[in-house]
Parts: sequence; C-alpha cells; structure tokens
Amino acid sequence: MKSFKQLVSTCLIVCITAAGFPLAAQARIVATEEITAPAQASTSRDTVNRFLARDDVRQAILGQGVSPQAAAERVAAMSDSEVAQLAGRIEQAPAGGDVLGILFTVFIVLLVTDIMGLTKVFPFTRSVR
Repeated sequence: MKSFKQLVSTCLIVCITAAGFPLAAQARIVATEEITAPAQASTSRDTVNRFLARDDVRQAILGQGVSPQAAAERVAAMSDSEVAQLAGRIEQAPAGGDVLGILFTVFIVLLVTDIMGLTKVFPFTRSVR
C-alpha cells in the first residue's frame, strides 16, 4: 500500500509541476470566410450533385457522350473553388428559361387575338370585326 501511495504522490507532483509551466498560445483574428468555407464547400458540392442527378441533365450528359458516373467522378475531383464557381453558375441559370420573354410572348398573342376579335381580354383594344 505504501508503494501505491508513493506512486500516486509522485505522479501528482509531476502533474502539478508541469501545469505551472507556461504554454505557448497563439491568438489571431479569424475571418468569417475561414470558418464558413468548409460548410460552403459541402453545400456547393451538394448543389452540383443534385443538379447532376436530375433526369433532364442526365439525358443531356448522355447526349454529349459522357456517362453520369464519370461526370460525378469529375465533380469529386474538382477543387472547392471550382465547385463553388460551378454551383454559382447553376444557381444563376434560369430554371424555366427567360420568364420575361415568355410573358411578353403571351401578352402579344393575347393582344393579337383581341384585335382579331377572338378574345376580349384588354379593354383598350378594338376588334376588327
């Protein structure tokens, strides 16, 4: 029992003495981008992978002669900055085409049918009939 007490007291002396030594510490300002970069990288990769998983995109990829698995492997091999740039392009791309162009086309079709007398949508038009 005496040797056990001696061993414990020796360990405590070493630990308390070591705790008194000064430790080197570094302090610096950490930018928000440094903290959020890993989360943004995984989000960007998820965005690109979801885009590649869509059926219409798969068909377009196959039409170009590239297998979807090869495309996924290429995305996995890209750097974080390349994936973020690609995800930005995907998010900026219009989902259903140019919405203003579609609205303008519908307006012109309704205007022409109103003038021809087939419909009566706009009160400011006069029918030719």
